[in-house]
Amino acid sequence: MVLKATKFTPHVLLSAPRRSAGAPNATGEKVLYTVSTHSFEEHRKTSQIRVLDIKSGESTLLYEDPAYSEPIWVGEDAFFFLKGGDKGTTSLLLGHASQPGATPTEIHTFDGGLSNLQILHLDDGAVALALSGLANPSGRLYNPDSDENKKKVAPSTGRVYTKLFVRHWDAYVTENKQAIWYGRLEPRAGTTAFASKTYAFASSGLTNLLVGTKLQSPVPPFGGTGDFALGPHGIAFVSRDPAYPEATTTVSNVYFAPLQTYAEPAPLSAPRPIKTGTLRGYSASPVFSPDGRSLAFTRMESPQYESDKQRLLLVPDVEALVAGPAASGSKTDDDDAIEYYSTKDGRGGWDARPESIVWSSDGSELFVTAEHHGRNVLYRLPSHPDEAAAHGLPHIVFGGSESLAGETTTEEGPDASDEGQAVSGFRPLRGLGSIADVRLLTNRGNGDGRLFISSSSLIDSSFYSILDPGKKRTSSSSKKKSSVTFDVVSSQSRHGSTFGLSRQQLGEIWFKGAGDYRVHALVVRPSDFHAEKNKGRTYPLALLIHGGPQSAWGDSWSTRWNPAVFAEQGYVVVAPNPTGSTGYGMALQDGIQNQWGGRPYEDLVNCVDHVAATLPYVDTSRAVALGASYGGYMINWIEGQPLGRRFQALVCHDGVFSTLNQYTSEELFFPLHDFGGTLWENRAGYEKWDPAKHLSEWATPMLVVHNELDYRLPISEGLAMFNVLQSRKIPSRLLSFPDENHWVLKPENSLVWHREVLNWINKFARVSPDGVDDREAELADATAQIKV
Repeated sequence: MVLKATKFTPHVLLSAPRRSAGAPNATGEKVLYTVSTHSFEEHRKTSQIRVLDIKSGESTLLYEDPAYSEPIWVGEDAFFFLKGGDKGTTSLLLGHASQPGATPTEIHTFDGGLSNLQILHLDDGAVALALSGLANPSGRLYNPDSDENKKKVAPSTGRVYTKLFVRHWDAYVTENKQAIWYGRLEPRAGTTAFASKTYAFASSGLTNLLVGTKLQSPVPPFGGTGDFALGPHGIAFVSRDPAYPEATTTVSNVYFAPLQTYAEPAPLSAPRPIKTGTLRGYSASPVFSPDGRSLAFTRMESPQYESDKQRLLLVPDVEALVAGPAASGSKTDDDDAIEYYSTKDGRGGWDARPESIVWSSDGSELFVTAEHHGRNVLYRLPSHPDEAAAHGLPHIVFGGSESLAGETTTEEGPDASDEGQAVSGFRPLRGLGSIADVRLLTNRGNGDGRLFISSSSLIDSSFYSILDPGKKRTSSSSKKKSSVTFDVVSSQSRHGSTFGLSRQQLGEIWFKGAGDYRVHALVVRPSDFHAEKNKGRTYPLALLIHGGPQSAWGDSWSTRWNPAVFAEQGYVVVAPNPTGSTGYGMALQDGIQNQWGGRPYEDLVNCVDHVAATLPYVDTSRAVALGASYGGYMINWIEGQPLGRRFQALVCHDGVFSTLNQYTSEELFFPLHDFGGTLWENRAGYEKWDPAKHLSEWATPMLVVHNELDYRLPISEGLAMFNVLQSRKIPSRLLSFPDENHWVLKPENSLVWHREVLNWINKFARVSPDGVDDREAELADATAQIKV
C-alpha cells in the first residue's frame, strides 16, 4: 500500500525510503537497487536489496538486512553482494534474483572492511574482481576490530606528525591507507538446485595493488568506485601524486597497473602515471571502452584549484601504456592522452565541466554528464577526439527539456541558453530533474544503444528512465537534430505526488548580476500556492545560499537542504546561483576568486531586489536567509552589511567567522587559490572580505549550527560567532552535534536540526505551520510509506 503524506515535513523527508541508483542486468530486463529506511519509532535503519522488472514495473524484495550492501550483477540472474560482519569482516555473497529470500552462497570472508565492489568478465570465463579497503603499513588488510589490533592499544594516546595532513574532513590521519584489492574468481559447480554455478577465488586470493608504492586509492575523503576501473589489460586508478604535498596542491594522476589474469601476486610492472602534458590538477573518472583498448578520464589543469574545469581525455591504446611509448596522436611526445576540444591557448574549447563518462555499447560515442543551468544533464560526443572536434561541441541529449507529457525530444545545442537568460519573473522550471547515474541498458554483444538513467528532482526522490539517444550526428554542419526518446519506468514518489508535491511548484528567475551578466535562481512555492485563488496572499521569502563556493543549487533531491521542506512551511524559497556557481560557464565560476564578499554579495542584493519587484506574492519584509559552509560565510558577511537589515532572521551552518582563520582548515590549497596566496604573502586579500571586520554592525537574530567533527571549518568558528552574538545581546541560539562533521547525516540528529532551524525562522518570519514543533503530531499525521 502507498499512502500519501498529508504534509511534507522533516519527519516525512527523513523517514522516506532512500533508493540507490539502479543497475540493469545484461539483458536489460531487471534492475538491481538498494533501499534504506530509518524508523524514528524504532530508532533503527533497515536495508533492502530489491529487483525491478522493467516490463511489469513490479519490485521484488530479495533480502532485508542492514549488513547487506553493494549488489552487482554477475549474470542475467545471479549477483554478488557484500555483508559486513560483527568483528569488522566483509563477506562476498552470491544471490539470485529469481530466488528472493533464499540463503545466499558465501564465496569468501575477508578479515577487514571492504567496499566499492567492481567486477569484469574475462575472456576465459573467469571473473576479475576489485574492492577497496584500508591497508596497514605492511600492506595487509587492516581490521581495527580484530583481536590482534585491539591488543595493540598503546598506553599513551599521543600523536606525532611530521607532514600534512594531520586531519582530513572528519578524522585524524593514521598510518593506514586506502588500497585497491584485486583477485580472480573462477566458476565452480553449485551446491543447490537454483545455484547451478558458484565461484571460488584463485589460490592467490585478494592482492593489494598498491603495496610498496606510496599511492592511495580511492582518494580520501570522498573517493569511491569512480576512482578505479577494471580492464582486460589491467586496472586504471586515481591517486594523489606522492611527490606533491597533499594539503597545498591538488595533483593527482590516473595510474595504470598491468594485469593479465588478475591472479598475479603483483602487477606485471609498477603502476605508472598517465602523462597529460600541462594538465596537473585533479584526475577523475577513468572508464575503459567496451573492448578495453581505450581509456577515457578527466583531469584539471591547475595544481591548486580544486574546482578547475575538468578536461576530457582519451588514451587511445591502453596496451601502449604497458610497452611505454606515448600514444599515437598525442599532442606531444610527453603525453599518453589526447585532450578533447583542446585549444592553442590551453583553455579548452568546451566551457563545461564533464563529470561521469559512459561509453556507447559499440564504443563509437561517449555520454558525459555535466552541470548546466541548475541541472545535471547528459551530453553525447564521438569517442575519438579528432572526430569529436570535427563534429563540433557536444549536444545535450537528456536532462534539459523533457516533460512527463512528451516523451520525444531533440538534442539541444551546446549553448542551450534557457531562452537567452533574459531577465525574467517567475517561469515554470523546464525538464524533469537531474541525472545521478548513467549505465548501458544492455551489454550483450554491442547492445541496442539504449541507456538506463537514475535521476531525482526537487520534488521526486528517485526515478528511473530508459533513454534511446537515436542515431548519432554525421557532421557538425548537419542542422537536423536527432530524435531522442525516453520513458520513465519507475518513480519512487510517483513524481512527487506521494509527498504532496508537484512540478507546478517549481520555477526559475533570471536577474541582473553585479556585472555584465545574468544570474539564475530556482524558485519553490508552497504546494497550496494558487495565484488566482489566493490573490492578495503573500508568503515570506526564504533565501537559501549554497556552499562551495564553487557549487550550485540544482533540480535534484536532498535530504539535508531540501527547498521543498522550507516551502511547505509557508515560504517562497529562492535558491540563487551567484558568482562562483558551477554550471554557467567558467567565467562566472572563476569570478569569485578574490571576490568572496564582493560580486556574490552584490548578486544576492540584486536577487532580493528582483524578487521584491517581480513576485508580488513574496513578502520580503518577512524574509529570512540561510546558508552553509561558504553560504555560512555569506550569512556572516551579510550580517555586517546593509542587506542584513532586510532579513528578520539568519541561519549560519558551519560557516566562516573570520577569513584570517583559514589555516585552521585542512585542505589549504583552497584558500591559497581563492584568496590569492598564503596569509603571510597576501594578508590584505584575506582581510578584505573578513566578516569579523564588521562585527559592530551585527544586529539580526541568528541561529548558529556548528559540529565538533567539522575539520574543514573547526567548531571554534561557530563558537566565536555565538560569543559575539551573545555579547552584543543579539537574539541567538547555538546548535552543535559532537558526532557530526561539516554535514548533519544521522537521521535522528537531522530531525533535531530541522526542528531547530524551522522553529527559528518561523518565529521571526511569523509563520505558524501545523506540526512544526510537535513531533507526535508529525508521526500521527505525516508518515509517508513510499513505494520502493
